Amino acid sequence: MSYVQALVPSEHASNHVLVLPEAPGHPPLTEQAEAWFADVRWLKEPQAAAAARPMRGARFRGMAAPQEDLRPGPGVLGIGTEHGAAGPFPVAAQVAPQVGIEGPASAYALGRVDGMFDRRGARPASLEDRDGIARAFAAGLPEGEELRLVQFGVAVARKRAGALLADGRQLLRPDPASAVDLTLYSPQPMASADLLGLLRSLVATADAPSPGAADGAYRLVAATPYDGAITVDAERVDRVPRALAGLDWREYGPHAFRVGWSPQDPVELQLEQASGVHVIARSRMRALVARLMLLLQTRLGGVVVDDGAFVASTAEIEGRTDERRTTARAWV
Repeated sequence: MSYVQALVPSEHASNHVLVLPEAPGHPPLTEQAEAWFADVRWLKEPQAAAAARPMRGARFRGMAAPQEDLRPGPGVLGIGTEHGAAGPFPVAAQVAPQVGIEGPASAYALGRVDGMFDRRGARPASLEDRDGIARAFAAGLPEGEELRLVQFGVAVARKRAGALLADGRQLLRPDPASAVDLTLYSPQPMASADLLGLLRSLVATADAPSPGAADGAYRLVAATPYDGAITVDAERVDRVPRALAGLDWREYGPHAFRVGWSPQDPVELQLEQASGVHVIARSRMRALVARLMLLLQTRLGGVVVDDGAFVASTAEIEGRTDERRTTARAWV
């Protein structure tokens, strides 16, 4: 796409360009990168922009002072062993809508930092996948660390309602509403009977399909005739997501409660453009999953991680319930 050079400097035009709207409350890209990669560090730190000096003296009287730009200059964030993210680069207001973003935005160029080129693998067997990566790389899929970097870029774009230009050409606009599943990591366990009561307050037909395991793990299922089923898997884990590494260990714990959605046709979970029936059901179940997670977190405390491996704030989860405020319960 020709407008990529309006997003990033020309030397980055062939990189994977991540465009993110600027909004309060979003974590910095460094924090989101640390949720995916072990080796994240500044190769070149962003330079703080200097405030414009006021114009003083008689000869400047009546002249308007220039607007101050306090945004930091671009840096280079090392991600993994060979790749990184250059930026942020401010995006002009007239350019952002061309990638589906309204309002102020910033761009990052994701690619190698050593001047070399990544090798591409074989063509994908199918051009259908949830993220559109197979479509964007129909001539040959990225491999290894580059593939991980592209997947990270798509995950951040979904989380923050942004976009990714793969190789600076192929536009990927993941739907934020396609993220449904949530996991709570809590220092406290919950008995299956208690959790079943919470689940039945949302789906009256919820049940435990089998006895819990000896280690305390169990599964609950809330099936509906039209919207698929909500599943809850409770277990004690010995590893937690990387996104929790920077938090005080007392904020989370070893008890994981994975709340997910199984649609009527699971194949649609792997489609970039799902059917209208799937999207309607997903909207209802996304809100129910969020409501259940809020109930769980209120009872148990802990930290919620979304299916992009990022921490999900309470405000973000509450926002999911607002999307379907008129639907309090699933169809049963």
